[in-house]
Amino acid sequence: MSRHKAGKNNESVSTVKNEKSFHDQLTGGDFIVTAEYLPKAETAVTAIEATLQTLGGVPSAVNVADNPFGVGMSSLAASVILIRSAIEPIYQIVTRDRNRIAIQSDLLGAAALGIRNVLCLSGYHQTLTDNPESANVYDLDSTQLVALVKMMREKGELLSGEKISGPFPVIAGAVANPFLRPLDLGMLRLMQKVEAGADFIQTHAVFDAGEFGLWLDAAKQAGITGKTAILAGVFPLESAEEAVALAEKYTEFQIPAPVVERLKSAGDREAQKKEGLAICVETIDKLKTMNGLRGIHLLSGGKEETLSAILTASGLSGKR
Repeated sequence: MSRHKAGKNNESVSTVKNEKSFHDQLTGGDFIVTAEYLPKAETAVTAIEATLQTLGGVPSAVNVADNPFGVGMSSLAASVILIRSAIEPIYQIVTRDRNRIAIQSDLLGAAALGIRNVLCLSGYHQTLTDNPESANVYDLDSTQLVALVKMMREKGELLSGEKISGPFPVIAGAVANPFLRPLDLGMLRLMQKVEAGADFIQTHAVFDAGEFGLWLDAAKQAGITGKTAILAGVFPLESAEEAVALAEKYTEFQIPAPVVERLKSAGDREAQKKEGLAICVETIDKLKTMNGLRGIHLLSGGKEETLSAILTASGLSGKR
């Protein structure tokens, strides 16, 4: 598991020990393996620690989701808890819920608390959460947020031009939909994020490795894979019912009919869950062979307890 290394810019996390940080893995050309943690509406330390036990084997870093489906513990607070548990976080921040003042304030706080990685997202529209009546903000979009993080790091200043007192050693990542068509539109959006300063890209869940390969080839031809690290998202489906529900509600879940049929034919709920894990591992095996791909991102959907089995079965637990 990758941890922060003590250095002149991150003394605040000097008690977190390991040989290689997420940033060093990115710049060193390592095969990256990240995973997702969805904080719940909970404050019980024992429950949180039990979840974190399942994340300790992730080789690179762990995304901390920012209220994707409704209210959970603050992603900023949860990221600090991960650091205290010797797990390097990727702090997710959505622009749906904050204006630029709050975003910049949170980013400064994150840097001061030892967080070194940020994933920049616009976030699901509030009607797709359990608080559909809430107001949205979207003062910045995800690409503008990437550019903001880069400016704060490289220029040491805020949007107003005010100088930041102290270092801001934070890298930015973004998300891409590899199934957005036409491909030219997908490449345009991806390039915009990379040119804004995205050091890594995590994709939405892949259930069709062939279609993903077409997208990755287009990214290679556009020179994108040489400018950023692309990590392919995978997701363990629990049932055919879940697959259909996700595809109906979220446009980025492109789940082929043969995958749904395979889950159905597996049998009862428990058999379908095992089949979903098998499909996930098979997808990882196909993705690992693709030239230009820098890693795998395990999307848990809040099912963090499945990650250990996936890491072991796919041979990712020892990747560096």
